[in-house]
Amino acid sequence: ASFGAGRAGGAIDPVDFLKQPQTLLRVTTWIFSIVVFGSIVNECYVNKDSQHPELLCIFNENESACSYGIAVGLIAFFGCIFFFVVDLHFQQISSVKDRKRAVLLDLGFSGFLAFLWFVAFCFLANQWQRTTLTRGFSQGADAARAAITFSFFSIIIWVVLALRALQRYRLGTDMSLFATEQFGSDPSASYPGYPGGSGVESTESYQSPPFSESLEPNPKGYQVPAY
Repeated sequence: ASFGAGRAGGAIDPVDFLKQPQTLLRVTTWIFSIVVFGSIVNECYVNKDSQHPELLCIFNENESACSYGIAVGLIAFFGCIFFFVVDLHFQQISSVKDRKRAVLLDLGFSGFLAFLWFVAFCFLANQWQRTTLTRGFSQGADAARAAITFSFFSIIIWVVLALRALQRYRLGTDMSLFATEQFGSDPSASYPGYPGGSGVESTESYQSPPFSESLEPNPKGYQVPAY
């Protein structure tokens, strides 16, 4: 196989593709990203109390915390869609170099998202600990906890995706796909040379020329001139 997939042009079974661990992980983290940025957008902007009608970020009134959580969630959301499509068409990529680039891109992106989610979890958890729950903020407390919890779960899944991409990269390419039938299976076998003869020298005598008449020193009708 080449980087965890078979030869290019092979048929893709949708059921088997959806059952792959990598596909399940992408779908799971895609759902987690929706939960995080959906919870922040819908329920983490609340009124502090009746005297403050403006909407404030529930995480210690820190707008940066909400903005960062939404940004990471959206990046993960679209990243999951992109790599889901790449996984779907990965076996159709005929170039080994293109497959290698796709695996390296997956490895780098997964590691980067794991780092972003780690920062998001620490940032949101820290700001939530400093939040003073008022009557208005209490309405969005469950959404804030959900965003923090699923941020933590997202770290684990993206780390697993990065490890799987690293495993696929280490698999590399099976060069036996490019072997031809002219090479023997034994690595110590020599390269087949040009076919020779039987090795036995022929015992047949040399045949006489087709002209059996002997050559006369003075052909008839020709005389040597006298000087």
